[in-house]
Amino acid sequence: MRQRKAKDLEKRLEQFGRYMVKSPSADCWDEYFEEKRDLFLEIGCGKGNFIIKKACDNPDKNFIAVEGQETVVLRALEKTTFMENSGRELKNLKFMPFFIDRMEDIFPENSLAGIYLNFSDPWPKARHAKRRLTHRKRLADYAYSLKPEGFIEFKTDNDELFEFSLEEIKACGGNIQEMTRDLHSSGYESRYTTTEYEEKFKSRGKNINYVRFTIPKTR
Repeated sequence: MRQRKAKDLEKRLEQFGRYMVKSPSADCWDEYFEEKRDLFLEIGCGKGNFIIKKACDNPDKNFIAVEGQETVVLRALEKTTFMENSGRELKNLKFMPFFIDRMEDIFPENSLAGIYLNFSDPWPKARHAKRRLTHRKRLADYAYSLKPEGFIEFKTDNDELFEFSLEEIKACGGNIQEMTRDLHSSGYESRYTTTEYEEKFKSRGKNINYVRFTIPKTR
């Protein structure tokens, strides 16, 4: 759902410049992070709960959150203020208010240790299938920037999207490492960070589909 533009959006975003990637490119990442560590990407970070928790819990890793709607990015950035007020500046986290068309334009080959896709837009109409973030062309594109052992984790409440995604993983020759159609009744739950959507669906008893997999490179 597209969000109504926040008042004074540009000015308010500028207040969080230390967390923002303004001109992303494949050779820019050393200037954004003080230390070179394993790099993880969340595509579609929403209001940021997931990626902020990840950055807090894993100070030895670097994280990038991508979200195409600037108003939503602002909501995520505002949450970093609470962390700073408690003495936690997240130097290992950056936000990108852009949509990604091609991974190679922004992330070098073999640069990412993992990609998170949490509750992505299902694009339910068949004619929009190529827009889904788990379409086979997207998966092949992610593989370019992932390290050979790099993984993708995908979670969704949409059962139809999950079945579609499993077929796309198979079509790409992907290797499924973990999979469940009910994450919060599985043995995997305690190891994973939840999102805002996930907490809402969990409270309603809705099953959460989850899969972790790798994709072979095609180029």
